[in-house]
Amino acid sequence: MNYIVLMREVDLRTADLNLLVVLAALLEERSVTRAAIRLGMSQPATSRALARLRVLFSDTLLVDGPGGYALTARAETMRPLLQRTLAGARELLEGQVFDPLLASGVVRLMMLDLEAAVLTPRLIARLAEQAPGLNLEVAPPGPRPLAALDAGEVDALIGVVEDAPASIRKRKLYEDEFVTLMRHAHPAAGQPLDLARFLALEHIVVSITGTGRAWVDAVLARDGLQRRVKVRVPGFFAALEIAARSDLVITLPASLARTAAGMGRFAIAAPPLELGKVVMSLAWHARHQDEARHAWLRKTIVSAMAEPEPH
Repeated sequence: MNYIVLMREVDLRTADLNLLVVLAALLEERSVTRAAIRLGMSQPATSRALARLRVLFSDTLLVDGPGGYALTARAETMRPLLQRTLAGARELLEGQVFDPLLASGVVRLMMLDLEAAVLTPRLIARLAEQAPGLNLEVAPPGPRPLAALDAGEVDALIGVVEDAPASIRKRKLYEDEFVTLMRHAHPAAGQPLDLARFLALEHIVVSITGTGRAWVDAVLARDGLQRRVKVRVPGFFAALEIAARSDLVITLPASLARTAAGMGRFAIAAPPLELGKVVMSLAWHARHQDEARHAWLRKTIVSAMAEPEPH
């Protein structure tokens, strides 16, 4: 049989790429019988595949030689490229294996300052053990935190995520109640905090944008009530310093208050109204859902947040 070599552009849509797997076995085994056994195919089916490969490549590929088949010059040439191609296809289909010990670069997270104070020490310890080549950057939430995820500016967001578009995935990290924090020497410290006293106090609100109604004020407004918001600040640490040095109080999630109260300067009281619970979530963009590196990061954050608080 004569084979005419033609220069042509191959249309992959019409090519049976499964034939490349058969070709790799044939070139390695140099035997139709052994290739068939290796592939779990019948010998006639493997022979038919070889015939199709010869047409596809316009080359005999395997020729009779002493003790079996020998490879043609073209088959010898294509063999290393074929191995690399199939290895690349397997990597593409299986997903690249992520080894945190070999990872480098930066992990970028967005969260409020006091939340960062709770999580970052735990996360740093895990990175030092599991991924020493990774660095950590924490950014404060801006006025549109979900837009930062969409733009790829951060890997993940930790905070209250209520109305998220379909492109944003999230999972609950923990549920928290609200408490009211005040300095130990505050006139109201140690006394029952009823609604009248609560409304008479001057309050601090943590507001990223500096405007808008806080959750406590939204709950009060349902009953036609209003508290005195004396100060708005963009972060919890600033709010805590103000509360520690004045008679202003702050209402915040209990886990954050316990972190602050651990400093020994504050008293904690239950707010005299039903505020429900706040759900802290881990959010990320859907494009990272199946990425091995990101899946490892999410798992690491979740396990770090699940660690018991130090006493």
